[in-house]
Amino acid sequence: MSISVLIADDHRVLRAGLAAMLEEEPDIEVVAQADDGVECLDKVAAFRPDVVLLDLNMPKLGGLEAMDRLRDIAPESRILVLTMHDDAGYLRHVLSSGGAGYLLKSVAAEELLRAIRAVAAGGVFLLPHHAKVLAEGDQLEQSEPSEPGTQAHLSDREMEVFRLVALGHTNAEVAEQLFLSVKTIETYKSRLMTKLGVTGRAALVKRALDLGVIGGD
Repeated sequence: MSISVLIADDHRVLRAGLAAMLEEEPDIEVVAQADDGVECLDKVAAFRPDVVLLDLNMPKLGGLEAMDRLRDIAPESRILVLTMHDDAGYLRHVLSSGGAGYLLKSVAAEELLRAIRAVAAGGVFLLPHHAKVLAEGDQLEQSEPSEPGTQAHLSDREMEVFRLVALGHTNAEVAEQLFLSVKTIETYKSRLMTKLGVTGRAALVKRALDLGVIGGD
């Protein structure tokens, strides 16, 4: 039985090339393609693919927000992210949101095929350097505890959200700048307030000023 794959990417030339390559494999069938996040959701609901090959940056609905909805629409579909972003924050978010793998668009064709087969079989696929990034991050979090209310215990992504919110950007604006969903930004804000021991935007701004995250001029 072949592995059914849906390709979601707004770059049509890249998408067509991927589809042509995958169709050459006897055990893989490309059942659908989508060039934006909304179309991806519709086609996943219709085709129920084994693997969703998902780009993060797409119009109408970004890949990260699409992931949140895909879990409800087709929990049996495995999500393999194929992106240009070599970023530990994106990597962690994808995995924590139920993604089964994370690859860069510069990856060799052989690795992509191996990843598709691995996630279709129920596994999680990461390239060695991404696995190392995760391992090193976990070690750092365990070895460097810090007092609540300081910057040291905030991740890089949390610091980005902290700074932008403190500067007055709305959740939607922060989401657009960081290529995340509004729901994800709301989660980050809630987590920030818990870690920093504050309640409300005004207190968050004051803490940002106290910690030097933003200037007071």
